[in-house]
Amino acid sequence: MNTSLNQMITELRSTAQTAAGKPAAKVEAGSADFGDALKSAIEQVNAAQSEARQMSEGFITGSTEANLQDVMIASQKASLSFQQMVQVRNKLVNAYQDIMNMQV
Repeated sequence: MNTSLNQMITELRSTAQTAAGKPAAKVEAGSADFGDALKSAIEQVNAAQSEARQMSEGFITGSTEANLQDVMIASQKASLSFQQMVQVRNKLVNAYQDIMNMQV
């Protein structure tokens, strides 16, 4: 998935530069990278889901002192994070499709 995402980002950047009449620019090593930000967001969603799963398993087995409210809150946070990530992905796919359908 990471390779296809990087290819899509590279292609979007190249297309945007070409559409603006500029040569494709290289990204500097120290600059903020959209791919890194997206990867970080995905890792945060994964961490929220892992935490919710661990809390849930701990509550079911009685091995942790987590109460039902904490388990439900963690579960809802993980669910909302995932839904938000899906919406971001949908917007990226729509933007990519719009760019690919542009006549240059």
